[in-house]
Amino acid sequence: MNQKPSDALLLLEDGTIFKGKALGKIGTSAGEICFNTGMTGYQEIYTDPSYFGQVIVNTTSHIGNYGVVLDDEEESSSVKISGMVCNAYANHYYSRATADFSLQEYFERANIVGICDIDTRQIVRHIRNAGVMNCIISSEILDPEALALELKKVPSMDGLELSSVVSTKEAYYLGSEDAKYRVAVLDFGVKKSILNNFVERDCYCKVFNAKTSFEEIAAFNPDGYFLSNGPGDPSSMSYAVETIKQIIETNKPVFGICLGHQLLALSSGIGTYKMKNGHRGLNHPVKNIRTGLCEITSQNHGFAVKPEQVSGAENIELTHVNLNDNTIEGIRRKDKPAFSVQYHPEASPGPHDSRYLFDDFVKMLG
Repeated sequence: MNQKPSDALLLLEDGTIFKGKALGKIGTSAGEICFNTGMTGYQEIYTDPSYFGQVIVNTTSHIGNYGVVLDDEEESSSVKISGMVCNAYANHYYSRATADFSLQEYFERANIVGICDIDTRQIVRHIRNAGVMNCIISSEILDPEALALELKKVPSMDGLELSSVVSTKEAYYLGSEDAKYRVAVLDFGVKKSILNNFVERDCYCKVFNAKTSFEEIAAFNPDGYFLSNGPGDPSSMSYAVETIKQIIETNKPVFGICLGHQLLALSSGIGTYKMKNGHRGLNHPVKNIRTGLCEITSQNHGFAVKPEQVSGAENIELTHVNLNDNTIEGIRRKDKPAFSVQYHPEASPGPHDSRYLFDDFVKMLG
């Protein structure tokens, strides 16, 4: 028989507190709180390296109801979130016959602390109005004052460099060595589904640690370069910016996604900024300026490219714009074969409206 869930607290940086029930491991965990509007794909979300250091609020009402399938729905080798917040939690129960085990067991194995049975609509409205902030969850420290002291120890995401923490330690290969194209992947926190999209398009990929020198990357003799997604503040990654500047000068095709998009911008003299609330979910409308068509996109980012600098740059063309808030969603270098998007065209989970971008990049390799 399952034990009755323990009490838990969620404390926000501004002092707002929520009471609920514990999920996952009994303990304490902290990070930057953000909400994801996706109604499916929770396992892919939790294993996305871009969420490293963050506490996820799932806005959909029921979480855990279809259990967990290992490997097929993993975006990395481990759970990357710092904690999870939801309303109704399936705990040890799940409906999918092919599931390996429950989400509760999954979190226990991964040492993830979470909280459920709270009004996530109220939390989302609060952080949407007040802006993104740090938070702490605990099912062992139930004294708000003691919890507040622990929360003060948590660093701000603003200025935090995290890609080198989640990046591969050793370079590795993916795909057939006899493939038509060779792609060098700079791993700032790359998702497996992105790499799969390259392999499906007859690419042989070598995935490099985030801090690998340009000389070592170029020795692979790639036909093109990919700049991956990842966590943290792009403005703290001067090492990556310098490498990307050297890559751009090779005149070989360059494609960036999410953090890779922001780093391409920084390498081109365009600044970035921390958003009041980031974009996270499967339903964000983006307009392709070049075609006039709208795409429904999957997104996960808390930083963005400065629009006033894009409009004033002679070597940058705006290619995509967010239809909700007009933020920059895509750019292209006019003088080099380099382009990037802020959103996730692989969309795992999410719609596949934007997978043409992988085709566009592969065509440039030929």
